[in-house]
Amino acid sequence: MTHTTTEQPGRRASGTVVPVLAFAGIVVAVMQTLLVPVIKDLPQLLGTAPSNATWVLTSTLLSGAVATPIMGRLGDLYGKRRMLILSLAVMVVGALISALTSDLLTMIAGRTLQGFAMGAIPLGIGLMRDMLPREKLGSAMALMSSSIGVGGGLALPLAALVAQHADWHALFYGAAGLGVLSIVLTLAVVPESPVRAQGSFDLLGALGLSAGLVLFLLPITKGSDWGWTSGTTLGLFGASALVLLLWGVMELRRTAPLVDLRTTARPAVLFTNLASIMVGVSFYVVSLVLPQLLQLPKATGYGLGQSMVVAGLLVAPLGLTMMFTAPVYARLSARYGPKVTLILGMLIIGIGYGAGLGLMSAPWQSAVIAVILGAGIGLAYSSLPALIVGAVPASETGAANGLNTLMRSIGTSVSSAVIGMVLANTAHTVGGVAIPTMHGFHLSFLIATAAVAVGLLMALLLPRPNRAPRLRISSEEEAGIARAQAALRGFRGRVLGADGAPVARAKVTLIDRRGRQAGATLSEEDGSYVIAVPAQGAYVLAARADGHGPSASSATHSGAERAEDLDLSLPGESVSA
Repeated sequence: MTHTTTEQPGRRASGTVVPVLAFAGIVVAVMQTLLVPVIKDLPQLLGTAPSNATWVLTSTLLSGAVATPIMGRLGDLYGKRRMLILSLAVMVVGALISALTSDLLTMIAGRTLQGFAMGAIPLGIGLMRDMLPREKLGSAMALMSSSIGVGGGLALPLAALVAQHADWHALFYGAAGLGVLSIVLTLAVVPESPVRAQGSFDLLGALGLSAGLVLFLLPITKGSDWGWTSGTTLGLFGASALVLLLWGVMELRRTAPLVDLRTTARPAVLFTNLASIMVGVSFYVVSLVLPQLLQLPKATGYGLGQSMVVAGLLVAPLGLTMMFTAPVYARLSARYGPKVTLILGMLIIGIGYGAGLGLMSAPWQSAVIAVILGAGIGLAYSSLPALIVGAVPASETGAANGLNTLMRSIGTSVSSAVIGMVLANTAHTVGGVAIPTMHGFHLSFLIATAAVAVGLLMALLLPRPNRAPRLRISSEEEAGIARAQAALRGFRGRVLGADGAPVARAKVTLIDRRGRQAGATLSEEDGSYVIAVPAQGAYVLAARADGHGPSASSATHSGAERAEDLDLSLPGESVSA
């Protein structure tokens, strides 16, 4: 077993931590849509068949899906900042490999490494939970969660501009440069989290999950090429079901599993993850349909005849609206809770796709659709990490959000496969070239609407938050009340130094009678701390800070408020309660 719960507290989180982490999320998300502007030219650029060229996109989706829960768990165990930097470094290496080659296999290898960086999203959310005060956490997590859509949306016009005026390999050089910049900013600004999970890394569980996901996602992404009823497709689906079943049985028997399936089965986590799949489906549909509709020639009778760059600019409001939705989400969530904002987001997405069925006849209408869907998807994406964080212990934040990001990746993969199949099966062939039809576009939007309806049902099934009604007040006042309410369920007090002065950013750890960490927090600027207890009983409160001796105090919690000041002026001395 690995115990790293008593590390020194990290550096104080500055005001630039949130934008730096959000920037890292945007850079990582760029990898998903980086090649969309040149997707139709990939077979010629790589000198291969269209079915082989699709692996350049499929490999990124597969590796991203596999990496997210694994990197989340590694971050919980060994440091979220450390794993975030590793994820970005792997992405940079992959981008440089792709930039230097036109060979299909080498390109696929580079793109696989780029997808590995998707683990940065849950790691960033975990860092925010560990470092930020409660009043800032809602909007920060909303921005980080939305970054996966913001990056994907903003990448379309920028990638189109580069691809139209430069060699397409420049896309990868640009991605590598953004990755290096993100690493430098993370090293300079983001402190390491003091929160650690107990246990060791479940290597066998990681291998089992990776194998099961690859066997499941591979036929989803390639089913339209192989045939959905072919022996290969059905065989891989069957093998995936068997591997994931055996993996689940194994994880339930392990003391330190990669994914705590019992926690995942909680209604709050389960229905959030199921809703996440549907949100992922709805996000990718618009990314696939609108750019194609905008670039089709007017001679088709329904194409809008726009250039690659203009098409990207008209879809860009999708990502921009998602970015500006984050602060709106924070205010709505503070008043009504993340469940309500998720339901509201789903309703707006449904309205966007419903209206989109009649708004496909002019370029400006595409921008209107993008704005409406961006607002809805932004609210939905922002709600997901808050629902997960509220349902799992702090030490499992990375792994739980990694699994949630995986659910979104599954949604985008399913969307890519299904919409690709629909557009291909409804296309007209003119001069040997398959041209998507308006019927295919309408059918795609109907599929997205159905997915949103299922997601809305999942959101409605989420359990009510177990909390008393709150006054409609400012976020800072609300945070103060929340801390006071937490004190009634745990310990509160101040951390003091040798001269009696308060000590800020001291690490306070709650240890149960079995020697296990039951909670952890950092003291505020005035030295005050509040830490909740999971159950009544005997505990030890330990405190450490740079430049001070450690302190430990035994205390018993009987359900009522309990005040315990921790004096760092007496190194190593234990004080009985």
